[in-house]
Amino acid sequence: MNKTTLLFDLDGTLINTNELIIASFLHTLEQYRPNEYTRETVLPFIGPPLQDTFQSIDADHWEEMVEVYRKHNHQHHDELVTDYPGVYDGIKRLHTLGFKLAIVTTKKNQTAQMGLKLKGLDEFFDVVIGLDDVSRAKPDPEPIHKALEALGSKAEEAVMVGDNSHDILAGINAGVTTAAVGWAIKGEEYLRSYNPDYVLQTMDDLLEIVGVTQS
Repeated sequence: MNKTTLLFDLDGTLINTNELIIASFLHTLEQYRPNEYTRETVLPFIGPPLQDTFQSIDADHWEEMVEVYRKHNHQHHDELVTDYPGVYDGIKRLHTLGFKLAIVTTKKNQTAQMGLKLKGLDEFFDVVIGLDDVSRAKPDPEPIHKALEALGSKAEEAVMVGDNSHDILAGINAGVTTAAVGWAIKGEEYLRSYNPDYVLQTMDDLLEIVGVTQS
């Protein structure tokens, strides 16, 4: 069946929030676990819900830690979020051609909207499924099912595009085609270990997968 529907993770997939996320984790952890974490050791925390990460570190103070993280993240959002080459043009092209597009993220909806607006991508996405829109986050299939329902699409028509293991696993669990982005901070080899259907080197690769000819 032709692919008509494209579901995207946001951070690390469409917008480069890596430096913002790393800085926010280090800022928070330095207050609660001084000198225990480095840039390298917080990389595994990129992707999963904040609650899961901070609960695993400090079951007593995780709620405070989430708030400290979010405050820092919002304060420094616009200065630290950058573009990935070709993403804006690729998304604009897909939107113009009539593909159904949605964001499926483990960020809260409002924070996701901040990133979309900052990079001018908000006009292309009518559907944004955030952490506070679901009861179970990726890799559970619920967020993908919710996005498909909102778009009026079937699983076999959709591709889930992401930069992390839980994006691929959620896609597999939901029965959609999966595509990992080769520009992910955790590296292509890490993503290939989860067996995505495709690995994208550029947004042009995604256009080709869904049958868009390059002009």
